[in-house]
Amino acid sequence: MKTRSAFTLVEILVVVVILGILAIIVIPQFTPAATQAKTSRLCSDLQVMRVAIQMYKVQHSDDLPGIAPGVSIGQALTEKTDQDGTLNASGRYGPYVQKIPTNPFNDLDTIEVDGTLGGSSHGWHYSTTTGGFHADSDGQVGL
Repeated sequence: MKTRSAFTLVEILVVVVILGILAIIVIPQFTPAATQAKTSRLCSDLQVMRVAIQMYKVQHSDDLPGIAPGVSIGQALTEKTDQDGTLNASGRYGPYVQKIPTNPFNDLDTIEVDGTLGGSSHGWHYSTTTGGFHADSDGQVGL
């Protein structure tokens, strides 16, 4: 008598159906976890950027980053500067962050300066009058 060395079609179909049922049950539970992880990362990135802005302000005579002529907030926070905020590779101050973080909800790292808060055309919103730094994405505006 020969021994059986392969699975039958019915056995394979039963396994596929069981895996399908498990996928239907398990996959929806990962969606809230992913959103929660993005929200946590967003809060962490906002904290880092707000601390960097405050550190810049302390070291530059209460001036906010991005108000020096020809210097964007991104440059002011990621490059070395002099006391007056001008870029200088051998400057005494900075960099405060290695790079501008990417907003996890829209995957953008661009900063809208003094624009309207909301929408998703930029990753972040920055106010040169208040120093406020916020996520610029629908549904995450309040953070």
